[in-house]
Amino acid sequence: MANLAPTEITALAGILAELDYYQLLHLEPDAKPSDIKRAYHETSRTFHPDSNRFQSPEVRKAIDEIAKRISEAYSILRNPRRRKAYDQQVAAKAGVRMQLAEAEAAGNRTQTEAREGRTPQGRQYFNLATASLRQSDFASAVRNLQTAITFEPDNPFFKEQLAQARKKLDAKLDAEHRR
Repeated sequence: MANLAPTEITALAGILAELDYYQLLHLEPDAKPSDIKRAYHETSRTFHPDSNRFQSPEVRKAIDEIAKRISEAYSILRNPRRRKAYDQQVAAKAGVRMQLAEAEAAGNRTQTEAREGRTPQGRQYFNLATASLRQSDFASAVRNLQTAITFEPDNPFFKEQLAQARKKLDAKLDAEHRR
């Protein structure tokens, strides 16, 4: 990004609230992490307050706002969970900004839902399966995980746990059969 004229900087600061993080960093929504990092470093150099210390106070104020938004964009887009939460927010037209705490909470919520279930029934049967696994009752764990998956067929964590429970059940049955 080349040096911008003071009028371009103040104009950018004026429309900052309308730009999503991808637009701000001149990225496509499907940008790779390396592209995000490169774009962040390029834009942050252009709008770094130290690089623009000889500008007028009005322009420096605009640069400070832009630099903060660039850092905000990078902190969201560089983290896959935060980025996913942000993309969902933008797709739902719920705003183009996301505070770091919001992004972290949304990412944690998504991760928790995947691990523990989104539906009450999915959680119920997953918890039953977990208790069965603790007691080495692998047949019961498999049944409960299969039931949990009927309520949440797209839950990859449940599927992974089912595969592991089946392996343990098969190993237990093989050991009993060899006796």
